[in-house]
This record gives sequence, C-alpha cells and structure tokens, in this order.
Amino acid sequence: MLAATSWAARLKAGLARTRAVLGSDVGTLFGQRKIDEALLGDLETALLSADCGVEATRALMDDLRDSVRKHRIEDPIALKAALKALLLARLVPLERKLDAGAHKPCVIVVAGVNGSGKTTSIGKLAKWLQGRGLTVMLAAGDTFRAAAREQLAAWGERNGVTVIGQQGGDPGAVVFDAIGAATARGADVLIADTAGRLPTQLHLMEEIRKVKRVIAKAMPGAPHETLLVLDGGTGQNAITQVKAFDEALGLTGLILTKLDGSAKGGVILGIAKAKPIPLLFIGIGEGIDDLQPFVARDFVEALVD
Repeated sequence: MLAATSWAARLKAGLARTRAVLGSDVGTLFGQRKIDEALLGDLETALLSADCGVEATRALMDDLRDSVRKHRIEDPIALKAALKALLLARLVPLERKLDAGAHKPCVIVVAGVNGSGKTTSIGKLAKWLQGRGLTVMLAAGDTFRAAAREQLAAWGERNGVTVIGQQGGDPGAVVFDAIGAATARGADVLIADTAGRLPTQLHLMEEIRKVKRVIAKAMPGAPHETLLVLDGGTGQNAITQVKAFDEALGLTGLILTKLDGSAKGGVILGIAKAKPIPLLFIGIGEGIDDLQPFVARDFVEALVD
C-alpha cells in the first residue's frame, strides 16, 4: 500500500498548478499584505483561474468576506486558515468510502468520455480492491473499440484478474455473461467498462442505460455503484459531464484523474457546489498505485498550505 507521506507529497505536487495560481507556495496572496478588498479581489480572481467556477467562487468569497468581518481578520495567516476551513466544509460532504464488500459480487459500472482515463482507472481500481483482499473480475463492455478491450486485457493480466469480453457484439450481453461468471466463480467485485461517449451522444447514452437494465435483470439491485471518470484537465466541462451522466445514469460516485501538475484542482469545488456527488477516488500519475480515496482534509492541505 502507498505510504501516506508519499501520497501526500505526490498530491501536493499534483496540485502544483493550482497552488501556483493561489500563490500558496510563493506567498503572493498570503504574504505580508493588508487584508483589504484588493487582496480579496485578487484571491477571487485566483480561485476563478483555478477552475473553481463562478458560482462556487462567488459563494466561497461571500462566506470569506463575512468571516473577515465577523472575526476581524487582519493577519494573512488567519485569512489562509479561514479559507482552508471554508474549503474543507464544502469538500467533506464529497467524501464517501467505497464499500465493495456489501454485495457479492459487487457490480460496479464505470462510464466516461474517451480520453478521460476510464479504462486505466478501472485497472487501478482493481489493484486497489485487491489490496483490500477482494477478488476482482473485469467486463470489457466497451465493445466498439478494440484498443479499449486490449487495454483492459493488459490491465487484467497486470493485476492477475480475469477479463470477460468478446470482439464486437452487444455490450449488455458481455456484462450479462460477466455477471454469471463472477457469480459462478465467487468473485467479490465485478467492474464493467462501458464505451466512452460524450453526453451529447444521446443514442450512446441510451445504450449505457440499456447496459444498466441488463445488469438489473441479471442481478436484482445491481449495479451497486455507477461511477463516472473525469479528466482533471477539462475544467468546468467536467461539471457539464457530471450533470449529463447523472441525469442519464444516476451516478453514485466520481473518479477524478490526471491531477498530475497540469490540471487545476479547483474543479472539485465547482462540483461540490453544482452537483455534490461523492468523489470516491482521485488519480495522480500513471503508476498502478496512483489512484487513492479522496480525503477532503488531505486535498485542502495540499491545495493551500
């Protein structure tokens, strides 16, 4: 398992771009400056530049200004502490642990647009679950892209888990067969990949709804989790994706990937404001252990130290 100190350091490095925007490292915002409207205006601009979004930024700054007046904050260190407390209050509700042991098999459907890191995240999630003593199987439900099946097969081989799939064919049939196989073999978790799609592709969104219906027929009460993988570099478009996929599928959780120094992590604040669906995991880098549960306090500490 990844050492906590190692993960904290990598999370801080992964949020380097956002930290630079907020001036957390160089002290441009939280240095020896007078706490006045000019400083608060600069902070507001920085939050917008960090992809926090207009509505989330406005609400946060309104609360921060109230805190400055109420507590008569005049010290930059106290201002930073107030900001961190407000960020934490907004992000803690997004925390939720994945309980994959509540059902056997626990069926997890994973969705996301092409390029979001969906298939890679499935491989990393499988490894994380194995690290908790659970047996995992994968269903290659993305039957439209041979590369997706090959990539999932490679992750399956890397993790030593069985991948159920077929070339072409119906995604629902693949997942139906995979549920039967997972049940017969006593697997703890089945993770089903789905074809990458844009939320505007209504016919493809309907297809993934069909996959969910097939799963429910094969196993009443399933899927037990429906997760959306988001690319941390897509900015406010991530919020649009969350809204569209949730309306179509009824999401139970999110995975935010590619927080590798090029992405701006403020989008999490925007999601918390616009569509507070639990953020189960965040991903940094390409390593197999580079997917870890989202912990709001660790994220805020890495964002603003």
